Amino acid sequence: MSLVRGLKHDYGDFKLDVPEWEILDRGVTALWGPSGSGKTSVFRFLIGLEACRGFSWDFKGEDLARLPVPARRLGVVFQSLELFPHMTARENIAFAADARGIAAGEARARLAELSLLLDLDQALDRRATLLSGGERQRVALARAVIGKPRILLLDEPFSALDVDRRAEARKLVERVIEAERIPAVLITHDRGDLDALAVKVTEIREGRIV
Repeated sequence: MSLVRGLKHDYGDFKLDVPEWEILDRGVTALWGPSGSGKTSVFRFLIGLEACRGFSWDFKGEDLARLPVPARRLGVVFQSLELFPHMTARENIAFAADARGIAAGEARARLAELSLLLDLDQALDRRATLLSGGERQRVALARAVIGKPRILLLDEPFSALDVDRRAEARKLVERVIEAERIPAVLITHDRGDLDALAVKVTEIREGRIV
């Protein structure tokens, strides 16, 4: 279990106040709530896109909140996936490996593992703009976990997919976190995500855990 404490921020017209929140060491911990409830704000603080004074995140005796963003070693899948459009799938994944400081030989081995796990062989040499929605999802997952992160964080990762693709993507996420043996935090407004993936569900409304 990792423990988030003192996650508070005053935006003026909206106040985020999460005194304490537990994230499981295994499986998916979901943060669930409607649009505007504060889910994405929590996500941005956890991954370091915004700073929050007084916030701590105890992970196995280390305070991740005090570390520079790269040193937190988090895998992240954004709602928009954030692939580089001018790069191939292979280049997108390799870029993440290089950013993590992974040696070339290890990066190639990891890419081979993840390509097999996520069925990416046929997509690796196509540019991101030519990938299907499902393929883009798989590339984003591979890019997020190639550096063997401490925790995988997913922000509404299935919202852009149709119903059939959404079910398939959920199964892929489950397969990846089991194979990689990493805990995951899922930010979502979709009850279907909870039913399919969540081991623990925390509800947030108007900036507060309920």
